[in-house]
Amino acid sequence: MNELSQNEQKILAARTAVETLVEKGLIFSGMKIGLGTGSTALPAVKRLSEFIADGTLSDIKAVVTSFQTENACADWNIPVYSFKARCIEGHLDLAIDGADEIDVNNNLIKGGGAALLREKIVAYNSSRFVIVADSSKAVQTLGTKFALPVEFIPEAYVPVKLALEKLGASVVLREGVRKCGPVITDNGNQIADCLWKNPVDPVAFEDAINGITGVVETGFFTKNKPSAFIAKADGSVEVRGL
Repeated sequence: MNELSQNEQKILAARTAVETLVEKGLIFSGMKIGLGTGSTALPAVKRLSEFIADGTLSDIKAVVTSFQTENACADWNIPVYSFKARCIEGHLDLAIDGADEIDVNNNLIKGGGAALLREKIVAYNSSRFVIVADSSKAVQTLGTKFALPVEFIPEAYVPVKLALEKLGASVVLREGVRKCGPVITDNGNQIADCLWKNPVDPVAFEDAINGITGVVETGFFTKNKPSAFIAKADGSVEVRGL
């Protein structure tokens, strides 16, 4: 049997998660659902749209985490609402998203696509949080391999960089692709990518980094532990915490 590619694993994890959640009644008609951003989250959004199209699900109210996902929902006929909408009332039944890394305690690094702020607003205001990932995202510890994104107010870059360096981080301003200058988030902010020589405690560092004046949000996600669907090259899917 040929091993699955990384992209095939992403699709498998996403579709398996949505199908399992529908089967178990955790995705249901009339629910309020948060939809994530990125190459693993979008296949989950697509599978959700198929359940809506065939009549399995109806009256789904989605809150999205980026312009990318908003555009996908428009293409696939998923109704999108704001957290301010009266029918949402600032809280969701479930959120589903990808991750850049997930450790053995289901702590996450997110924000590789620069959507971490909206992703965290959705994740931390959902009754249930579900992550879909390929096997390369499962790691023992965080902080040394995939750079932690930190979203900050542009004017505060120098003091934020100094404060992050005091926490032991090597800090790089994220530059745009096919654009001169830094990446600008959907919220008009910039991203500092941080790496450490040794693993860090994501729980402690989420609070420490968010305490820096000028920081808007960090890519450590530790406070609403997710269930996880992690696809493997052999075609199996590891399910954690469902």
